[in-house]
Amino acid sequence: MKIIVTGGGGFLGSRVIRALLAQSGVPAFDGIVSVDLAPCPVEDPRVTSLTGDIADPAFARRVVGPDTAGVIHLAAVLSGQSEQDFDLGMRVNVDGTRALLEAARATGHAPRFVFASSVAVFGGEMPEVVPDSMAVLPSSSYGAEKAIGELLVNDYSRKGFIDGRACRLPTIVVRPGKPNSAASSFASGIIREPLAGVPANCPVPPETRMWLASPDVVVTNLVHAIAVDGARIGSWRTLNLPGICVTVADMLASLERVGGAAARKLVSLEPEQRIIDIVCSWPGDFDVTRTLALGFTRDGDFDAVVRQYKDEFVR
Repeated sequence: MKIIVTGGGGFLGSRVIRALLAQSGVPAFDGIVSVDLAPCPVEDPRVTSLTGDIADPAFARRVVGPDTAGVIHLAAVLSGQSEQDFDLGMRVNVDGTRALLEAARATGHAPRFVFASSVAVFGGEMPEVVPDSMAVLPSSSYGAEKAIGELLVNDYSRKGFIDGRACRLPTIVVRPGKPNSAASSFASGIIREPLAGVPANCPVPPETRMWLASPDVVVTNLVHAIAVDGARIGSWRTLNLPGICVTVADMLASLERVGGAAARKLVSLEPEQRIIDIVCSWPGDFDVTRTLALGFTRDGDFDAVVRQYKDEFVR
């Protein structure tokens, strides 16, 4: 039996694949299939790399078949690009998700299906701490596309076609490498670039609250999501994955404590309305009592997140 990881050629997907390979696995599997537009960088005889368009139903049926034990669906067009290219975002984030769900349905044995959603499904007026029962009101095309995906995963689970989990990921910080098309990309940039001695700009107000998690914690939680018994989750399959609530000012203070005053001075504060309109519509704190009780985990504090990145990637 196989586990399918879409987006397996990317930073997060490749780390999820490595984490799956390192543990015994529930559900049980004997191989992993990475699906992306680029080859998977993980070199292991148990990993097969397929490249193609997940929004193509024929390709999705090639990927997900009778030997599929589970799917971790990470592939997506990110928030900034989805806002700029509506058709592309809808094709990949909605049509691609539906194609994978239909392929999973066709297996006839309800494989486990982890869908990576986002806090971008929220918008409008929100309480200080978002409860598990908060209705979604996205303020971006990306948020709307992820909300559609959540509803699909819940309904396909209700019908018994899949054993689904829609996991709302916090903003992942700190991502290595170059900035991506996510509106929240600056959250990694204001830490990553200064630690490398490169200037960076913060486009949102310092008081902006963000819901953050380190890559290691997100990977751990995604692997746990496919392992946890669906009966424990209950009928509502959407989960707010744990994060930590940190203001941008807090983030910059952590940067200074871990990287020094010289690193902090490399960050400018020049507002960009396009980013403010998207990021400042997202909630900054969640009640995650339910997901912590299900065995999901969270970072201790943001200093530790910055230190983790510095120790692994800064030479």
